[in-house]
This record gives sequence, C-alpha cells and structure tokens, in this order.
Amino acid sequence: METFETLFNRLDDSINKLKDQEGLTYLDALVHTLNLSLLEEEEKNDFTGENRDFVEQLQESGLLQADKETIRKVIQFAVLKSFKGATYDKYMVTPDMVGFYVSYLVEKLMTSKEPIRLFDPVVGTANMLTAVMNQLSKSVQAYGAEVDETMLDLSLLSADLQKHRIEFFHQDSIQPLLLDPVDVVIADLPIGYYPDDERAKDFKVAAKEGHTYAHHLLIEQSLTYIKPEGFIIVVVPNHLFNSEQAPNLHKMIQERAHVVGLLELPEESFKAKDQQKSLFILQKKGEKTKAPKEALMVKLPSFKDLQKTENIIMKMNAWFDHYQK
Repeated sequence: METFETLFNRLDDSINKLKDQEGLTYLDALVHTLNLSLLEEEEKNDFTGENRDFVEQLQESGLLQADKETIRKVIQFAVLKSFKGATYDKYMVTPDMVGFYVSYLVEKLMTSKEPIRLFDPVVGTANMLTAVMNQLSKSVQAYGAEVDETMLDLSLLSADLQKHRIEFFHQDSIQPLLLDPVDVVIADLPIGYYPDDERAKDFKVAAKEGHTYAHHLLIEQSLTYIKPEGFIIVVVPNHLFNSEQAPNLHKMIQERAHVVGLLELPEESFKAKDQQKSLFILQKKGEKTKAPKEALMVKLPSFKDLQKTENIIMKMNAWFDHYQK
C-alpha cells in the first residue's frame, strides 16, 4: 500500500500540471483533477494522446485504491494547500481530532439506534462529515448542505472517492430545507453575522437590532431539523454565551433542548485565546427526555499526550454509563 505522503505528492504534481496547463487556480485544478480521476472507461474515450496518458496515470496513482481515511486526508491536505493565500480564508478545515471526538460522541449517544440519520448543515468540503462516517461502527444515512458551489463540488468528489453515499443540498442552511428530521446534527459552525435580517426575524434568537449571529441561527435551525430526543454536536466559540445576543440564545435553548455537555478543545489547536472553541452537545426535548443531573464538562488534553487522552476517555465513558441509566 502506498504511503500517504507518496499519494499526496502524486496528486499535488497532477494538480500543478493541470493548473499550469489550463491557467487555473490550485483549488479549481484540484476539483478538475479529482473529476478526471473518477472518469469511467467510456468517458476516457473522449481523451487522446497526452491527455489520455494524464488521466490513466492519475487513475493508476494509487489514490483510488487507498482506504477511505487515507483518501480523505490526501484531499484535506490538498484543500489546505489551496486555501493558502486564496480568497477562501473564511473556510477552515476542521482538525481531525474534532472528527475523532464527534464520532465518539455519536457512538455514545446513539447506542441503540441504527441506521443513524446524520446531517451537517455547513458541510464545506465534507471533511468532518466523512471523518466521522469513517470512524462510526454503525450504518449512516448522511446529508450535507453547503452554499458555496466549489466547496460542494469538493464534497461530492471526496464522498465519491471514499465511496460514501451522502445526499447534498446546494443552499444556505438558514433558509428552509427539504429534509426529513434527522437523529444527529454535527457542524463546525461558522462564526459571524448573517446578512438576511428578514429571514433572521423568523427565529427566536434574532437580534432586536442589526444582524444576528449566523452560529446562533444555525443552532436554532438544527433543533428544527432533528427528531425529538435527537442530538446536536457543534463546534462553537468558547465565548458563545458572553455576547450581547447570548440571552436570546440561552432562552431558546432552555425552551427547546437540554444541555448535555461542553468539551473544551485543546488550546494548542488555536492561534489565539479568543479563537478557542469547544464541542457543545444538546438534546432536543421529547416525551422521554430529561436534563442530565450533571452536564459533561471536560477540558480535552493535547492529542499528543496519549496518557491524558486515555484518562479523559475513561472519565467520559463513566459519565455516559451513568447518563444512560
């Protein structure tokens, strides 16, 4: 089996070759390269000479034969490279550590449920969604929404290469969705203001004046699209409840959900203190639900410290044993 580094270098070489030949950005060349790698045999008949050789080499590079996680990571690295100095600074690839903890939480919260209906309303390149799917032991019916067309193209290609069946929506998730309720929403929430004040007025978290925070709207919208007793696991800023709009969010959550836990991500994952984030877990209220006696409050250690990570997992396992009784 080819190493990750070898596979990435081969993909990177192909992207750069196409980028220079066609005068494309690295990101567009990445999309085009992944598209070519998925061409069926009859579709390759449209190519001749050097172009045909390029497609053949691409398909024989080893990426198509790699395991799902290797494919995801190779694409993730290429996406990260494409973001450097590009106009996509607002997009951040979710760290793999987050995918690990989200999949752990989904397994613990959905012990008796299969298949799981899973939705990421801000799916981006589907990096976190496929990372979670790759680690889950249960079958999944997955859905993702993304407003940016290039990001959506990458989502589709990454899912196809990993042989995941995911239904994607090309839209802004704060607008109404044609989606039946799901069991779990996972998301790395974008932080900032939502520009459509008219749409925001339909939400309980809406600001009285000016723009409403998009991440507040997405939390409320997520509660609308999960089943009663379903869960939300979202990456949020540590200062979520410190803003001037926080009282509206707090009130809405009290009315519609139980706070299950807050897992503070390691400080080393973020460049500055004000950028630090946590995993916030909510359960939508239902007939049989009740708030945990004590929410799961954890400060996660560095992933590099294996002993501390093992200890925190053991503590969380014990908490879940108690929570599910």
